[in-house]
Amino acid sequence: QVQLVESGGGLVQAGDSLRLSCAASGRTASLRHMAWFRQAPGKEREFVASIAWSTAVTIYAKSIKDRFSIFKDTSRNSVFLQMTSLKPEDTAVYYCGAESTLGGGYEYWGQGTQVTVSS
Repeated sequence: QVQLVESGGGLVQAGDSLRLSCAASGRTASLRHMAWFRQAPGKEREFVASIAWSTAVTIYAKSIKDRFSIFKDTSRNSVFLQMTSLKPEDTAVYYCGAESTLGGGYEYWGQGTQVTVSS
């Protein structure tokens, strides 16, 4: 089992920056990918960015590419999402997800952290 705890959300204005953090605990040796997803009111959860735990290879959704950056600190079993030039449409609950080396997709989730961007 892997436990994930997000932090760093809040209320910001359009154009501001914000950094989200996700700390993993438990069977962290089994991590294969960690990622950020988001869910806006009335919409389905969507992929934002992911990072491979061993190689640090990153993948980004087109909607946030060049504005958001995902990176990790292996020593702290943490992944971060640096968000810049925030827009009102970035308003959502942001979730951290983890995939283990067993594969099968993102099976571990945090509780989510709210990001609200005012215009």
